[in-house]
This record gives sequence, structure tokens and C-alpha cells, in this order.
Amino acid sequence: MSGKNQHVVPHADGWAVRGAGNSRATSIHGTQRDAIDAARGIAQNQHSELLIHGRNGQIRDRDSYGGDPFPPRG
Repeated sequence: MSGKNQHVVPHADGWAVRGAGNSRATSIHGTQRDAIDAARGIAQNQHSELLIHGRNGQIRDRDSYGGDPFPPRG
């Protein structure tokens, strides 16, 4: 079973890591790089996805740490 996807989103104090569906941030970081590193660790532990948002709020990158089929289908 997979955990919640982790989102790196802009925050008033820098960047925040927020689990999908959560209203509160899991952690707040001064730089996007620090937030991405923290979110990546959580996503790997929970076998979920990491979604990185830009300053405009749109998803600019994503990584999956879930049970992806290998080789990929399709």
C-alpha cells in the first residue's frame, strides 16, 4: 500500500512539504532544494510520488518511488 504523495509548494516562509490532502505543512524550509530533499526522503519511505511545484503553483517536476511496473507498460 502506498502512502500520501508529497508536494513541495511555495510557502510564506520559503518552501513547504505537504502530504496530499493535508491542510498543514509537514515541514517548512528556506530553500526549495532543502524542501525537495526532505520530501524525497518521505516519498521513498512511503513508496509514493514526489511532486515539485514552481512559484506559480503549477507542477514542474515529479518523481515516483512507488511500485512502478518494470519494464514499463505501453
